[in-house]
Amino acid sequence: MLQFAQFGAGRIGAIHAANLAASGQAALRHVVDVNAAAAAGLAARHGARVSTTEEALTDPEVGAVIIASSTDTHAALVIAAAEAGKAIFCEKPIDLSLARVDAAIAAVEAAGVPMLVGFNRRFDPDFAALRRRIAEGAIGTVEQVVVTSRDPGLPPIDYLKVSGGQFRDMTIHDFDMARWLLDEEPVEVFAYGAALVDPAVAAVGDIDSCMVLLRTASGRMAHINNSRRAAYGYDQRIEVHGSLGRLMAGNRTPTTVELANTAAVSTDTPLHFFLERYAEAYRIELAAFVAAVAAGVPMPVGAADGRQALVLADAALLSLRERRPVRVGEIA
Repeated sequence: MLQFAQFGAGRIGAIHAANLAASGQAALRHVVDVNAAAAAGLAARHGARVSTTEEALTDPEVGAVIIASSTDTHAALVIAAAEAGKAIFCEKPIDLSLARVDAAIAAVEAAGVPMLVGFNRRFDPDFAALRRRIAEGAIGTVEQVVVTSRDPGLPPIDYLKVSGGQFRDMTIHDFDMARWLLDEEPVEVFAYGAALVDPAVAAVGDIDSCMVLLRTASGRMAHINNSRRAAYGYDQRIEVHGSLGRLMAGNRTPTTVELANTAAVSTDTPLHFFLERYAEAYRIELAAFVAAVAAGVPMPVGAADGRQALVLADAALLSLRERRPVRVGEIA
């Protein structure tokens, strides 16, 4: 039974703690959060204790940590956990600064501990099945990837002020998906962005709508389109076009019931947001982490994947600011 210390008792932390409790392969031992009430509530629900960072990391019974706290704490906690010899599950992004990401990765490599970065969409059954079909040659050589990701509504402006911007906070998931599905590293990025949902977003130096183009050395292409607003629900779709055909993975809906009458053929709108849409992906992701730790095998999504997604986000931001294609090598 792998014992965990978890940093962060907020929305994502609650998901991971519940999945730990239900796994049968792991247990939550410590909860650490600056919000004492949130930490106490989460710990009580899952038979854990509220602890300090030092208490959690010096406990010899703890074999792994989950870092689900605010982004500005991730890199320091990764370094501390690595130095304590703990396996690390870190939510994305590792940090908003590439220099701090590199410092965290250096600590992980020096300690020789495993680390998974929480790009949960790779573990979604639909997207994973699509990726397997690509690997099996179902559509031949991949030529184009289209990723659509639209949130149901704008987060609070106070959140946007500290989020790192749309590319690092939201699109970073899609950069990771594009890399995974292209199966070849992008070498050039071009981005458009605007505040179309609310002018208050522009006032804090951010965007809420974007389109990004990626190109690999062989000419494969990816198109990512994001919006912080989708009136019809959480829009999550992928299309991959290849030399022998195409693969698509569409939205999930509450039911598969379809109404057909003289007016229209209609179905349910997509699930509301990521908590519902990716509930299964979060469970599979945690199980994959625990299994990799137990078997001593490489993580399915490693620290290098987290770094490269941030590189693409930074390249997109530079492209937006300078209105030009950006070579990835300019950032990395």
